[in-house]
Amino acid sequence: MAAPAREFKVGDHFGWPVPDPTDTSFYTHWAERNRFQVGDSLVFEYENDSVLSVEEWDYFHCDASNPITAFDNGKSILNLDSPGAFYFISGTAHHCSRGQKLLVEVMSPQHHPVPESPPPSLLAPQGISPLPMSPSPEAFSPVASSPYDSIEEDSASIMLSSSAVMAPFATFLVVLLLAL
Repeated sequence: MAAPAREFKVGDHFGWPVPDPTDTSFYTHWAERNRFQVGDSLVFEYENDSVLSVEEWDYFHCDASNPITAFDNGKSILNLDSPGAFYFISGTAHHCSRGQKLLVEVMSPQHHPVPESPPPSLLAPQGISPLPMSPSPEAFSPVASSPYDSIEEDSASIMLSSSAVMAPFATFLVVLLLAL
C-alpha cells in the first residue's frame, strides 16, 4: 500500500527567500531532513521573487536562462511525479548564487527501508557459535622491554584492529556457505 501523498512547504516557516549569508546551505539541509515520494508536492511561498524548475547543469551554475518551468505568483505548487532529482532555483538575479536553490531527491515507489535485522537466511544456523569479535588484551602483552617495543605494539594494534574487523566478515562467509 502506497503512502498518502504529502505537501511540503519549502523552507517550512521560513518559506522561499534568500537564506542568511551565514547559512547558504539552508535549503540543502531542509531537503535532507525530509523524505520525498512520488506523488508528493512542494509548496513554494515567496514575495517579489520566483521559482524555476531547471536541469542539473543550470542548478549548479545558477543559470536561469532556460527553465523547464517558471512561476512568479507568490505561491507555487509543484508535483513530484517521478523518482529522481528535481532542481529548483530562484529566477531573481544573484539569489541562486546566495543559496536560494533546492535539490530534492524523490524515492522510487519500489524503495524499501533497509531492514533493521538480517533476514533469517543470513542468521547463524543452530549449534554454530559466532567467532569472537576480539581476542583478550592479555594475548598480546609484550614479554620483554626494548627500544622497539612501541613499534611492535603499534604493529600488534594494527593486526588486532584488522583481525577484529575481519572476524564478522569471516563469520558472515561461514554462515553464508553453510546456508547453501
